Amino acid sequence: MSLRSPIGRVLGLGSAKEGVSHWWGQRVSAVALLLLALWFVSALLRLGDFSHASVVAWIATPMNAVLLSLLVGTTVYHSQLGVQVVVEDYVSHHGTRIATLVLLNFLHIVLAALGIFSVLRIAFGAAA
Repeated sequence: MSLRSPIGRVLGLGSAKEGVSHWWGQRVSAVALLLLALWFVSALLRLGDFSHASVVAWIATPMNAVLLSLLVGTTVYHSQLGVQVVVEDYVSHHGTRIATLVLLNFLHIVLAALGIFSVLRIAFGAAA
């Protein structure tokens, strides 16, 4: 017999105990993506010439390299959050769900690393 009320036993005990932080992560990353996408589109419109040399020179600018890396990282993070919700909602078998989430998390980490590495390699002018 417990002296706690039913509502007292339930508060804060959602199914995953982290739904609010996931929701906030999606919203904050969406706002960051909006701002970074506006910067990216406006910067590309101001670029004018889309030759390989001019795009490489544009990426090599420190501010552009940093913002482009942030765009890649934020895009992958936002994608990972969205895919996680889809898998949790539609994959019913627990073992398959866990395996799928682990695989997708690994894939998103690899994509983020490759994207950011590519931007930094261009920015620092790696010897090919």
